[in-house]
Amino acid sequence: MNSLFRLRSSLQRLKKHQPTAFLQFSDYPLETVMESPPIVLKKGDRLAICGDSITEQRLYSVLIESYLTACRPELEVSVRHYGWSGEKSGEFLARMEADVLRFHPTVATTLYGMNDFFYIPYEEEIAADFRSNQENIIRKFKKVDCRVLLGTPTIIDAVPDWVKTARGSQYDLNLTLCHYRNLAIHLAKEQDVSCADVYLPMLQANFAAKQQYGPHFKIAGKDGVHPDWAGQAIIAFVFLKQMGMNGDMGTLVFDDLTGNHTSADGHTILGSGENALRIRSERLPFCPGPGPLHVSDSLRAGMEWVPFDDELNRFILQISSPVATAYDITWGKITRRYSAEAMVAGINLAKDFQENPLVAPFGEIWNAIATKQAFETRQYKEMLSSPEGSLEREAAFELTEDTRARYLRAIQAARHPIDHEVFIVPVT
Repeated sequence: MNSLFRLRSSLQRLKKHQPTAFLQFSDYPLETVMESPPIVLKKGDRLAICGDSITEQRLYSVLIESYLTACRPELEVSVRHYGWSGEKSGEFLARMEADVLRFHPTVATTLYGMNDFFYIPYEEEIAADFRSNQENIIRKFKKVDCRVLLGTPTIIDAVPDWVKTARGSQYDLNLTLCHYRNLAIHLAKEQDVSCADVYLPMLQANFAAKQQYGPHFKIAGKDGVHPDWAGQAIIAFVFLKQMGMNGDMGTLVFDDLTGNHTSADGHTILGSGENALRIRSERLPFCPGPGPLHVSDSLRAGMEWVPFDDELNRFILQISSPVATAYDITWGKITRRYSAEAMVAGINLAKDFQENPLVAPFGEIWNAIATKQAFETRQYKEMLSSPEGSLEREAAFELTEDTRARYLRAIQAARHPIDHEVFIVPVT
């Protein structure tokens, strides 16, 4: 209920600045907020990321796979992307056997609802059909022992003029999506599966961002439906949290009195000298690089509207037994000064040094994953679903899997230990 309280407090502050459509969000039935237990990924899990065009954008899906590959390599989770533009949950249900279950997923995320409500004000019959399809999807996954992380619908920030069936106001449509969000939360509880509520944090961020940067900032994207990087970062954050990610990217400890040092969680200090720690990192923190905070197509903007770095991306440097009152810390091209007290408590390098030596290696992994997911879209939408592929599906499957294997090898080649340095200079 704290989230609901914060949202309504934000609404009160916005009354003088926002159009009527936004003021009425305070009437939304958001009282169904409830905690959903995470699914907790296991070593060797096979993850299927399923959804409509918001998933086929291959933005939040690339963020999730990049995080699992670079930041949690010890889990050895394999990922397949199944986004299909314009898809409704019933259409996904019909293709589950051929496209998804044949790969024996052990975990599946879903993100449906945007197309299911036809962009019209709430109608009980349509909602009941959506609920039935969602329930059948869950049951079908559970039948093959696949754990389900059910995503709620996202928000909209404009009535889509390209949808012929669209009618009603922006408020009407978001109210419908809110009802579908509540439906998904209750269904997940009934079916004993985990739920990723992306609707509420996107709604909160949309209000807060507009208050700070103006109406041009749209968490749901420039077209009001398909989120840019900011909205996609929020979606990825919610899913990763519900996958049980604890955010510990590693800890480096330097004793300034004795010169001793320790490291943990995928990092090894190779040595120290001349005010530098030489580090070998087999696990990378999440390092997409810097970006502006005032535009909705910025990944860093989205990471600011949720506690991404604080809860999912903690790469900590500590100084025990400090001998100076302050320290200049340099990682890459950036130098920042911290008090001795701050260094004893520990600083988050991944948060404070967004341009660092691990950005380029992380980018190599990211790019390899984006290329692999782009092929996966072609694999099931074009190659396996073409007339030729449908007739000779097994042969087409084997052929396309050989190609996909090359992309997997490229990801593995990009993921290798990285040597870098952190400079620790006492301020006298």
